[in-house]
Amino acid sequence: MSNRSLIARSLLAAAATPLAISAFSLSTPAEPSNNPPATVTLTGVVRDFKERTVNGGHPDMEKQPNNGFAHYCDNVHPILGEDKKPVFKGGGFKVKNQWKNSAGKNICWRLYSASLGDIQGSKVSGVTDTGGIANAASFNKWYNDDLAFNVSAPLGMTLTRQSNGAYVFDSNTDPTCVALGGFFPIENQLFGNPGGTPNRNFHFTFELHTKFTYDADGAQTFSFRGDDDVWVYIDGKLVIDLGGVHGAVEQEVQLNRLGLVDGQQYDLDFFFAERHRTQSNFKITTNLLLENTVLPTISNAYD
Repeated sequence: MSNRSLIARSLLAAAATPLAISAFSLSTPAEPSNNPPATVTLTGVVRDFKERTVNGGHPDMEKQPNNGFAHYCDNVHPILGEDKKPVFKGGGFKVKNQWKNSAGKNICWRLYSASLGDIQGSKVSGVTDTGGIANAASFNKWYNDDLAFNVSAPLGMTLTRQSNGAYVFDSNTDPTCVALGGFFPIENQLFGNPGGTPNRNFHFTFELHTKFTYDADGAQTFSFRGDDDVWVYIDGKLVIDLGGVHGAVEQEVQLNRLGLVDGQQYDLDFFFAERHRTQSNFKITTNLLLENTVLPTISNAYD
């Protein structure tokens, strides 16, 4: 048997093992209900990587952007790719001041509208930076299986309904995350912990595809707070842009500014990357009743 076959079998065994810590698990979509469920569990794909300095490491993991650790925008196309993955474009900018809505909450720079009372942000003058992404080829491995660089597995995440009707997952309050000191859903799994300080399983991505029904009177919102890169697309259009290697940053999207049609169902596509060993934070807050869609395939070797 070839070495590649042996590797593929060992990775298959790892990927087939359910990943389940606290609010994380394998899951199936909940049955529709007239009453809002107490929890919603969504299943995506987590891909584990090794840092750039070791054998088989990915060049974007533990990479400091040329202009320093910071929030960088406009490095992915504003329209989701035909394969439902973000498309790298480069030529991004470093954020100096955040764009905000009239309530003072950070918003994606692409959604800025003076007519809505938004507060205009700003770029660092003269800086063009990919946010620590080497090129389109390296970025293509973030959310696609490649046995030379990653191993993937399904990962379920449970959001809990709050008294105000919002569904939340927060690594700052989730008991297992608190015990680990951050968002580490594949602790000691897949490639395992790399050593170093802190010895946590950093260097992974998470891809999640969901759907929801738009309610024009529902004041629907979706927000994310965390690090590092996060891109969120609704109806195939970029609505949250938190690229770069940075500390926790938050953005919110108000769906009533997206031109959606009342009562129609839309896709929400979510892409996360943890690339730097200093910290890992993750918080989703939304009043959308999100539903599972078809899980992307995991690992080309297993097809």
